[in-house]
Amino acid sequence: QGEAERAAVPAEETTGRTHGRRRQVDGNTHLFGARVGAAGGQVSLNPVPHILREPVGMVVIPILSFLFFRSMMGWASAPFDPAWERRHPHRSAWMALAGPAANFTLMLLAALGLRLLNAAGMMYDPVTGYMNFPAHIFYVFFSLNLLLGTFNLLPVPPLDGSTAIMLLMSEERAHRYLDWLRGNSYAMVGLIVGIVIFRRMFPFISGFTTQLLLPSHF
Repeated sequence: QGEAERAAVPAEETTGRTHGRRRQVDGNTHLFGARVGAAGGQVSLNPVPHILREPVGMVVIPILSFLFFRSMMGWASAPFDPAWERRHPHRSAWMALAGPAANFTLMLLAALGLRLLNAAGMMYDPVTGYMNFPAHIFYVFFSLNLLLGTFNLLPVPPLDGSTAIMLLMSEERAHRYLDWLRGNSYAMVGLIVGIVIFRRMFPFISGFTTQLLLPSHF
């Protein structure tokens, strides 16, 4: 659990930072892109601005989920300009994919690290026969980022998938969808539905991905 706790915050920070960086790039191209994320310090791996913006998702929920379920779940967020989102729904959808893309990139790097350790014969402690500390860290990063990236792709608010789905819509339909999405308070309901669906589907996704990317003995 110690390795998981140390890996959780960097993974969430990276997701939030990538969203912020994507928004900053679009902000430099379009005058009213979400530069407020950079101004508020969200384009950073420093956890403090992320915790101050989202104390429930970054502190309260991870602690409660660990106490009651012996697993950790949480989230981070970065500010954005809703007027820019409405003007550029497809760019907003790509921006929403930046966080999961960062998670999957970290997952692939962790898988590469595990394969390199395995190829070099350095994955296990020669005395105990158990995975050593570097292998544990890589495996936790692999598992955690697979979980975060997959969960955030669910097309339910407030998850990134609920915005990314606009890539499949025309701009006119995306505008109507945004009016419905932002005009209703479905965040908590969506989160509960997402968790229920995710708990059923993630074991299959995790098993398939682990078998595909990691050394055969995992």
